[in-house]
Amino acid sequence: MSREIRWGVVGPGRIAQNVLGDFAHVPDARPVAVASRSAERAAAFAGQHGLERSYGSYAEILADPDVDVLYLATPHAQHHAVALAAIEAGKPLLVEKAFTATTPGAEQVVAAARDAGVFVMEAMWTRFQPAVVALRELVADGAIGEVRSVQADLGVDRAYDPADRLFALELGGGALLDLGVYVVSFAQMLLGAPDTVTAVGSTYPTGVDAEAGLLLGWDDGRSATLTTSLRYPTPGQARVFGTQGWIDVLPRFHHPDTIVLHRTGAEPETITRPASGVGYSHELAEVTACLQAGRTESAVVPLADTLAVQSVLGQAAEQLGVAHREDPGALG
Repeated sequence: MSREIRWGVVGPGRIAQNVLGDFAHVPDARPVAVASRSAERAAAFAGQHGLERSYGSYAEILADPDVDVLYLATPHAQHHAVALAAIEAGKPLLVEKAFTATTPGAEQVVAAARDAGVFVMEAMWTRFQPAVVALRELVADGAIGEVRSVQADLGVDRAYDPADRLFALELGGGALLDLGVYVVSFAQMLLGAPDTVTAVGSTYPTGVDAEAGLLLGWDDGRSATLTTSLRYPTPGQARVFGTQGWIDVLPRFHHPDTIVLHRTGAEPETITRPASGVGYSHELAEVTACLQAGRTESAVVPLADTLAVQSVLGQAAEQLGVAHREDPGALG
């Protein structure tokens, strides 16, 4: 593969608009193409971002030999079908979170990627934020002893609108897949996969979850208490508790600039590590570096972690009576 990694975008929505600007901060990465199920939308996006090619179907960008990797930013329920087709076409993928709408869907995509030896990574930008990298280094160095518990919240106040993607069951709407994925991924990063998942919450008339409180349990007594909501706003803060202190991740924790280390018996230490660009640049750089090195997984967001997170989200959704499903016709 050439030293410069050429990127294609699948799904020119709101998140893709935000991500594209951060390519300016990533050496050796260049966006060159976009695909939408609407040729007009694709052409408008290409014009706005200076992309060389636009396609009115996903199949066309999968067949483009001059695209090295795809950034998949369609609604959640469409990830499964598009990812499987991309893997079959040998195209590496950065898949926007949540990875899929269902746990079986995620398992199928991961199995296909591993069987084909094609690079796939979930776009969990939080893990690449410099402040979160600093937190992980502190934890690994034993700064707060053994991590025993994690708290995290992420909620927004969104007016209920059945026509909005966030509230549409067939598009993978609801708080869990859109915002809950962040709190669950953060806890999984620090504690691993839980042994038990207990969820309480409520749903909207469309059948998606409006809010959820999750208690994750480990057989050795560790725990995570997580809150996510589309119904009410929260600070977006996280705390990591250890046997010798704790670390506050200041709002909003999923893309923070600042953490505060509280060691037992010591003054608090404030550590500020701003992101480059909006903050998407770091995950784009990771994928670019992985492809240049010939890796098929990221060590920061390995596929096993994505599966563990998806399993927690799936169990929570089931307990709330939310029945997500993949969209088999996503390729159009």
